[in-house]
Amino acid sequence: MQIWWVDLKLAALVFDVDGTIAETEEAHRQSFNHAFIQEGLSWHWSTELYSELLVVTGGQERIRHYLTHYSPELKAPDCLPDFIEGLHKIKTRKFHEALSSGRIPLRPGVKRLIQEMRAADVRLGIATTTTHSNVITLLETSMEPDAPGWFDVIAAGDVVPRKKPAPDVYHLALQELGGVPDACLVIEDSQNGLRSALDAGLKTVITVSQYTQTHNFSGASLVVDHLGEPDMPSTASKGSLNASRCIDLNLLESLLC
Repeated sequence: MQIWWVDLKLAALVFDVDGTIAETEEAHRQSFNHAFIQEGLSWHWSTELYSELLVVTGGQERIRHYLTHYSPELKAPDCLPDFIEGLHKIKTRKFHEALSSGRIPLRPGVKRLIQEMRAADVRLGIATTTTHSNVITLLETSMEPDAPGWFDVIAAGDVVPRKKPAPDVYHLALQELGGVPDACLVIEDSQNGLRSALDAGLKTVITVSQYTQTHNFSGASLVVDHLGEPDMPSTASKGSLNASRCIDLNLLESLLC
């Protein structure tokens, strides 16, 4: 692919999804518990347990990890991969119901920042471990029906060999965007996401989410509570907002220097 370049200092902005674009993790947790009940399992993932399980990226991987480390007494089904896949499909259907109901709003400043990037011809990407269908449903229900088309690349789910914290998904997004790391920034919410982006050579802004408040964000260019709105300014716990009240193009470009 031919490398693109524009006069802007910032040429592309790549977003994580869960916890970054929207506070989806609690809905994921509840959807997992729904699937467990439907399948007659006695499992229940509390908020405390789910915080621990989020160290493992990917829903099916999380179920497998739980089986191995938290429920070893359970006799594994004859075909464990099919069991895990089936359980995850039930969870995904329930999660889509939550998305479609409109109960999961965007985090502050997300739509504003995306619209500002589009107006400035900054290319947009998504790099996530959640499924492609989850991403599309979230964008269509929480933004606009045509919102998936606002993004030049949506790298989601099992499109790469290794999930975060490996850098594979960010390498893929960067390749599809046709860009170079020095002209790109990432918006993330978790330690695994930060490690993934940094290992891909990408500077990263962290917007701390419900389940990531205790994570280690060493190496982040900026850590804020949210991206901010004109009437809801961001607060930085690492780095400086300079004169900005929100995360905006001018602030992001200053981070590339």
